[in-house]
Amino acid sequence: MRYHSTINHQNTASLEQAVIKGLAPDGGLYVPERLPKLPRAFLRNMSAMTLPEVGYAVTSFVLNSDVPANVLHDIVFDAFNFDIPLIETASGKFVLELFHGPTMAFKDVGTRFMSRLLNYYRTLHPEWTTLNVLVPTSGDTGSAVANSFWGMPGVNVYVLYPRGAVGKIQKAQFATLGQNVTAIEVNGSFDDCKSLVEEAFMDPELNAAMRLTSAMSINFARIIPQMVYYFWAYSQLVKRHVDVGNLVFAVPCSNLGNLASGLMAQAIGLPVNRFVSVENQNNIFYNYVKTGVFTPRPTQYSIAPALDAGCPNNFGRIVELLGTHENICRHIHAYSYNDDQIIQTIQQTYRDEHYLLDPHSAVAYRALSEDLKPGETGVALATAHPAKLSNLMKDIIQETVPMPRQLARFLDGEMRVEKMSNGFTAFKRLLLSNA
Repeated sequence: MRYHSTINHQNTASLEQAVIKGLAPDGGLYVPERLPKLPRAFLRNMSAMTLPEVGYAVTSFVLNSDVPANVLHDIVFDAFNFDIPLIETASGKFVLELFHGPTMAFKDVGTRFMSRLLNYYRTLHPEWTTLNVLVPTSGDTGSAVANSFWGMPGVNVYVLYPRGAVGKIQKAQFATLGQNVTAIEVNGSFDDCKSLVEEAFMDPELNAAMRLTSAMSINFARIIPQMVYYFWAYSQLVKRHVDVGNLVFAVPCSNLGNLASGLMAQAIGLPVNRFVSVENQNNIFYNYVKTGVFTPRPTQYSIAPALDAGCPNNFGRIVELLGTHENICRHIHAYSYNDDQIIQTIQQTYRDEHYLLDPHSAVAYRALSEDLKPGETGVALATAHPAKLSNLMKDIIQETVPMPRQLARFLDGEMRVEKMSNGFTAFKRLLLSNA
């Protein structure tokens, strides 16, 4: 299958080229030229499958033999090696817990799949000395990417994060690893970190000296596996004999990659009534849905740092999938909540339903409560474990959140950080010094 740019459809690439480069030459995002439709029999039989089996079936159908079957099987079964439980809360809503992977955030799904696919392509090219993965982060992306690629031969990872804006646990998850992972503290915002990475991909000298790729959600290899857990949620509802005739997913949104994955799952045949996009005060997409105008603005920091994005870079994919503003509004209801509303939701849900939400998951749960209509089945995506923001959670619920072993192990390591001013010249110099 060919993949074209969201800016100019004449710019096309193979899957390998799209995954290796991340961005199209014109700065657009790669999308498939066509999406196949899953047979209805697949939906009927899916509830008998395991999570890796669902993952393999969905990805092999979407990728259409672009990856050899045996290779894709190994990638999927290795990437999906943890549970994704569907929890029913006391109010009858469902929460899909996507945070049971190695770094306890939903981004483990996309980054583990992507790292293994990239490594497969790397082995096909012995002339490549080193593959350099650039990733800006406000917390969860950096830790998931770093751990997915950690220790992988022939790959270097550079994690850029804004000074003073990443939690201690999240920072420890990538800054204590060492080996092939370099943590770079930028004196600027998350948007500045993103701009540095995007500028690196457009710099001819840098690209001539180094083979660069991105592990941001701009990379289509992140989008593919995230489609899987939407199908998995559907299959678990069917298995429990829950009515899925009017299914609604509430999705925490920042760069819109998670939402784009859900829309793509719907496009290939997953029966979804609508999606609910939910942002914090960085409500760029919310404002677009309400006004029809997409206006990026500087990031505002919040208690839900993984949602702090002032320029959602998967917006082009959503427009590509749904077309007009009218059609986007038909498929997506949008909500936005400030810090006080997020805190209120966490406290109320914990008090009344005895279920603890982290700030990112809380926005989805609240929106689902407000948007769901009688006769509909609602699933909120829970994207991070509450312990990842343990100090904040303690302040909110006045209780200590138990620290899972897989998070606690990072806190004993030594932080190793490269500090950098906010400027492309300094970033380019740092990269070239390691070329």
